[in-house]
Amino acid sequence: MLRSAHSRWRERVRVGLAAGVVCALLALAAVYAQAPGIVREGGNFRRDFSGTYATPAKLRIAAHGPVNLRAGAGDALTYTVSVSVRARSEAEARSVLEHYKVRLEKSGDWLVLTAPGGPVISTVTVKTPRLESAAISTSDGKVEAVGIAGPLEANTGGGEVAVDRIQGDCRLVTGGGDVRAGTIGGALYCRSGAGRIQVASVRGQAVLETLGGDIAAGDVGGSVRAETGGGGIHVVKAGGAVTANTGGGEIVVDRAGGIVTARNMAGPVLVGAAGGVQCESASGGIRVGSISGPMRVSTSLGNIMANLMGPRLADSYLATGNGDITVWIPSNVGVTIRARNDMADSLRRITTDFSGVNVRRVGRQVVAEGPVNGGGPLLQISATVGNIIIRKQR
Repeated sequence: MLRSAHSRWRERVRVGLAAGVVCALLALAAVYAQAPGIVREGGNFRRDFSGTYATPAKLRIAAHGPVNLRAGAGDALTYTVSVSVRARSEAEARSVLEHYKVRLEKSGDWLVLTAPGGPVISTVTVKTPRLESAAISTSDGKVEAVGIAGPLEANTGGGEVAVDRIQGDCRLVTGGGDVRAGTIGGALYCRSGAGRIQVASVRGQAVLETLGGDIAAGDVGGSVRAETGGGGIHVVKAGGAVTANTGGGEIVVDRAGGIVTARNMAGPVLVGAAGGVQCESASGGIRVGSISGPMRVSTSLGNIMANLMGPRLADSYLATGNGDITVWIPSNVGVTIRARNDMADSLRRITTDFSGVNVRRVGRQVVAEGPVNGGGPLLQISATVGNIIIRKQR
């Protein structure tokens, strides 16, 4: 009886162990059924491709999702491409993902990395040693590029573009998203369908365009052309001329080596120092600081304040339809004043600190004419409604 009980116990142990082994095998089978290389992330399934390549001189990336390129890192090119798809099951995802591959091939001097598109999204990450040139094109997604030793071209159908330490010319285009450029060693061209543009430093000229958003440029070695359908424009320093146009927003140019041409449909204009200025505002005040060249400044509605400076001042014109005009003239600048105010209710509509400028009434106007500091280029001042004030700069 004791032996029979012991036999039954051994049989139960054997059956239990067998059942445990079967369960373990079933669990392992379930794990392997998930298919190596396919990872589930919420409602998406992802498959990663990776590889290495000898150092290329030029790299072109064609993608359908975010791209991150970092040059000047490592001894060889390494890449990872994550391809993801939304699917109801792993089997459905597998049937899609198994048809996609990453291509890496030579095309002349270029190494071309092509990531799959269609119903999938591909996220590309590339690290390379020194690159002489790079070009990135993606149908959608953010583009980042750092450390290119030559020119760069980046184009995305929609998403942010961020680049830095580009030693050559740079062309950045996005269908809709912000553009951020750090240090650019050549010329820069930026265009956004709708987004802000921020630029730190450009050695050459800069062309910055957006259909809607602010534009900010730090130190630009050459000329600047900035246009926005609606937003502010701020140029800290430009080595050449500045052209700034906005449908509505503040235009500020702190310093320009050439003439500043600004047009604002609805907002103020401020120019700190420039070799001349041409400003038009449909509605907003205009203030110009140390201007050493010709001035053509007009606004339909707003005040004008101008500081004259330097021996290169040429014939100039200041006009407002509704607002005051105030001009400061230092002792080393000679001009000839010709001012007209259409509001003839009082001679005080024109006031001046210079005795050589004669103020009188002519018909329905108040006019002022005469030399300042011995005379010089002609400065015409016109106000329809408001006051004209001509001051000595102390």
